[in-house]
Amino acid sequence: MTYDPYKALYLHVPFCVGRCGYCDFATSAVERDSPVIDEYVESLVMDVRRASKEEKLGALETVYIGGGTPSFIGMGRLSMLLYALSTSVHLTPEVECTMEANPESLTASMVRDIWALGVNRLSLGVQSFDDEVLRILGRAHDAEAARTAVRAAQERFENVSVDLMCGIPGQSEKSFAESVREAVGLGVSHVSVYPLTIEPHTPFDAAVMSGAMAEPDEDVEAACMEAAARILESAGFHRYEVASYAKPGFESRHNTAYWTGKPYMGIGRSAVTMTQNECRRMRVQDGRVVDDLDARQMASEDLMLGMRMAQGVSDEQVARAAAVIDGENGANGTAFPSAGSAVLAAFDELASLGLAEHRDGRWRPTETGWLCGNELYGRLLDLAP
Repeated sequence: MTYDPYKALYLHVPFCVGRCGYCDFATSAVERDSPVIDEYVESLVMDVRRASKEEKLGALETVYIGGGTPSFIGMGRLSMLLYALSTSVHLTPEVECTMEANPESLTASMVRDIWALGVNRLSLGVQSFDDEVLRILGRAHDAEAARTAVRAAQERFENVSVDLMCGIPGQSEKSFAESVREAVGLGVSHVSVYPLTIEPHTPFDAAVMSGAMAEPDEDVEAACMEAAARILESAGFHRYEVASYAKPGFESRHNTAYWTGKPYMGIGRSAVTMTQNECRRMRVQDGRVVDDLDARQMASEDLMLGMRMAQGVSDEQVARAAAVIDGENGANGTAFPSAGSAVLAAFDELASLGLAEHRDGRWRPTETGWLCGNELYGRLLDLAP
């Protein structure tokens, strides 16, 4: 059976200087000189070279090195990994190659070296420019270190992104808004904004359960997300995805690959690989199939993923999905689904709830749809459970 070529590659580096209280990612805090890191990086390099020999990396458009904290492992190990990438993937300027870094472990010399080795986009885990908020989160850096890291990154990189978090107990809406303004003032080209989520079995979860920490207030999170939209859009950024804002031309092509149904390969502990053709979409993690979708489920998921994007989904895409999901009652690929289409009924329902709107031949999420994403996405996934 023939599958579509991989368009995106994700490499997972699961090590940090310390685990934050809210984190449930596949990461571990180890000493910087631990042989565990050396063994892992060597294994990662072997897996990259194996994938290249198997001709799985020839059509890549994006590479993303995430974690964990890739910058934590040091330049020697990063050089080994990036050299293996450069000999296995055509890291031309047209290939977006992103590396995550945290302020406490990003140095000016590392910036110069990773840029020389083919990285062309840096994503910095800032979270806040407020020292008290950083303390609550248990971050290893302070606000000044974050500013220094952004400026250091900009010495070589035009494409610099920062992550900011809102809804943190003890964080005011004013504090969050000031962090967004500071990111703009520093001249970054991309900002991702995330509400804090209390994940099960994390220290924050235990603190909430014991009453030592207040649960995030959804109304405050919504107000912060709206404030971010106002500040960033007035500064020339546009929202292209539910949590991401970019200056024109600086949208993350790797993030967009996930939301537009492009096949991707994941290498490393807990990294996910998505393989697909017209009839089947599979996601595999650590050698185990975690998702196995048929054509109807793929069509439903593609509508859901498309509605995470500001551009939404076109009438043509809705019609194609209806032809698959509705079967004989669908539109058979015509411009509009038939009146009895379950797909069209779902979008009409989303519009009546104020979660989606139809204009200029496309269905798009509304501002309420952005804030009530679970309801919006769940309704579309229910089309083919």
